[in-house]
Amino acid sequence: MAAALANPNRVFQRLLVTEPEHPALLAAKEAGAVIRIEPEIVQRARLDDMLGEDAVHQGVAVLVKALPNLTLEEALERPGPVLVLDQVTDPRNVGAILRSAAAFGAACLVVQDRNAPEETAVLAKAASGALETVPMVREVNLSRAIEALQKGGCWTVGLDAGGGLLDGPSFKGRRVALVLGAEGKGLRRLTRESCDEIAGLYMPGEMESLNVSVAAAVGLYELARERMPSTYQPPATKKPT
Repeated sequence: MAAALANPNRVFQRLLVTEPEHPALLAAKEAGAVIRIEPEIVQRARLDDMLGEDAVHQGVAVLVKALPNLTLEEALERPGPVLVLDQVTDPRNVGAILRSAAAFGAACLVVQDRNAPEETAVLAKAASGALETVPMVREVNLSRAIEALQKGGCWTVGLDAGGGLLDGPSFKGRRVALVLGAEGKGLRRLTRESCDEIAGLYMPGEMESLNVSVAAAVGLYELARERMPSTYQPPATKKPT
């Protein structure tokens, strides 16, 4: 919520709160956000009805327009690796992947438009503010998007079984786009064949697979190993979300 209020690119239509001095508004103001819309005071039960039983609203909700959709070329101007999702439709998984993408400095998240969730309250909640900082690039044809990534200088790696092990340091000097498939189905054949290589995660335990959002986080961490300093002190300005 605070991240959305602080995002100058967000267009707000309504801001609903259950109390005039709601802690979320105070926290946003303390973080430097300018509240650009007058809050409406509503009963909690009304928020429950409006947002649905799956949404966790904590007494505050905003109705916003979707952020402008960057082109793939525009998104690639940002630094960092790229994540590509092949028909991952669960908004909680996509939100969690956005959160990991923000944590590891990914440039963007590429999804197939007709097989990806919209920017709902459930997705935004799982993203914990990352929806405001990591662009979601929606493409009609994922294979063509992968080809465009390759032409844009990315080495595309399908994260799936049947290849070698994902080894972050081996990609030194190359920009990587990680391609992940839906749980159960994995990567579709054409998507898999479009990638430069296929690689899996090192998992010495008894489980053979991971939730797609967990796999994305582990894959991003592996890519970050090559850039990892010998000592690391988290920035003092970072606050838990």
